[in-house]
Amino acid sequence: MSDTLTGVAVVGSANLDLVVEVSRPPRVGETLLGRAGGRFSGGKGLNQAVASARSGAPTRFCAVVGGDEAADVLQQTLTEAGVVAALRRSATAPTGVAHVLALDGGDNSIVVAAGANADLTPEDAVGGIAGAGVVLAQLEVPVESVAAGLRAGRAAGALTILNAAPAHAATIGMLADVDVLVVNETECVELGGVDRLHAAGAQTVVLTQGAGGVTLHRSGSDPVHVAAFRIDSVDTTGAGDAFCGALAAALAQGMAIEDALVRACAAGAVVAQHRGATTPQLTPGSIAAFVDSR
Repeated sequence: MSDTLTGVAVVGSANLDLVVEVSRPPRVGETLLGRAGGRFSGGKGLNQAVASARSGAPTRFCAVVGGDEAADVLQQTLTEAGVVAALRRSATAPTGVAHVLALDGGDNSIVVAAGANADLTPEDAVGGIAGAGVVLAQLEVPVESVAAGLRAGRAAGALTILNAAPAHAATIGMLADVDVLVVNETECVELGGVDRLHAAGAQTVVLTQGAGGVTLHRSGSDPVHVAAFRIDSVDTTGAGDAFCGALAAALAQGMAIEDALVRACAAGAVVAQHRGATTPQLTPGSIAAFVDSR
């Protein structure tokens, strides 16, 4: 990473999350009564940008939203979290929306309508990451735009992180420009497994395993496992995004990846204990309290 590059730049999706609490998912053709869980800012990109900023790193966020009230809600969330946002407003598409079924026990099911997220261009991504020390992206926006951002970040000397979620075949072609690949167990299987990812150019693969913790796979080294923190989860919707954002923040602050993964697990645990993916309870202090308890 170049000494002249600073902070974290996140390129990704921004959605308004509409949460309904239910005991189970509805069956086909069934109308199921639930409880209103609230309206929250979300989208993997926004969640990760907020987590990065709340973890203590200067953070910028590049996304496309609609010209609607939902976009104002997202902007307010980013401002309150201390994220410098470059939100381009689409003249034709509404802000993305996610319908979240929050199930008893803390699990969830989510349906996302991309809306303006689909309008994010390669030019948006390249402009959004300029000058960043760490570039973080996901795959809820056009893959060609993600690829352009990662390529520009790598060319400028930034450390690049791709959270390949949702899994997409185009991931394999991006790996030459990815320093750290983050995938969960399902995504890893869909992409062919750790060995295939290494063979395709991913030198460092972070495999997240929920309550099973995280395993760091580096080419030529033995895997390193980081145990999850034991918690009573309330809402796991944004825990994975908090993990990614906190990981990016820790790496931007110069931490070794093994230490960064512990902090990232702590951030995921904090968020999982609260409703909503952008809880203000995520702070450097709350992360440190978990780390110190290990």
